[in-house]
Amino acid sequence: MSGHSKWATIKHKKGALDAKRGKIFTRLIKEITIAAKTGGGGDPDGNPRLRGAIAAAKAENMPADNIKRAIQRGTGELEGVSYEEITYEGYGPGGVAVIVDVLTDNKNRAVSEIRHAFSKNGGNLGESNSVGWMFSKKGVIVIAKSAANEDKLTEIVLEAGAEDLSDEGENWEVLCDPKDFEAVTNALKAANITPEHAEVTKIASTYTKLEGSQANAMIRLLEVLEDLDDTQNVYSNFDMDEAAVANAGH
Repeated sequence: MSGHSKWATIKHKKGALDAKRGKIFTRLIKEITIAAKTGGGGDPDGNPRLRGAIAAAKAENMPADNIKRAIQRGTGELEGVSYEEITYEGYGPGGVAVIVDVLTDNKNRAVSEIRHAFSKNGGNLGESNSVGWMFSKKGVIVIAKSAANEDKLTEIVLEAGAEDLSDEGENWEVLCDPKDFEAVTNALKAANITPEHAEVTKIASTYTKLEGSQANAMIRLLEVLEDLDDTQNVYSNFDMDEAAVANAGH
């Protein structure tokens, strides 16, 4: 099971997604706003980034009014906060690579909070592109094995443009190019297959396995970074064994 999948599993087990629903909405609203502002206007048909952001918001059952207002703030029809997009890179315990995507209205606050999170949890902030080269953007779709058999699933996703289908224990994991993400998720929807989890994210080319106290410190670092108000996404090449995943869920 890939390190990426394990971290997604931990967050799911902890119920972090439900507990932080308000935070998820805030992140999605910021992403819609900046996508409308920088990605080519408020029409999702001509703005792939906005289309992706709206799809993610709908997947979280965000009301249409919230989506509309976020677009209008981005296009300037409604007054709103001006956000800056910044990516920070650094190292966690054991030299694990970490990338933090930020959307902030206060760059100084964002960098000091992120630097503090790293230094308090056994890591340090690095230079730009110190670890970014290890990651590539991918669509990741996780489907429970009970929802589809391998042959049928393979046929559906490969025809829609997916690159790979792998066995991840209880789930299948589908990888695709971000530009094909919409086509693959739509093909699954058309076949009445509902993914457990679907997102465009960054996947590392290699993973660093940690154990014991280092693994615990790394989990803490990721949680602290994800809890920051300015954080949009956190990516890492952290891997751990299955027992650690189970323990982290408690």
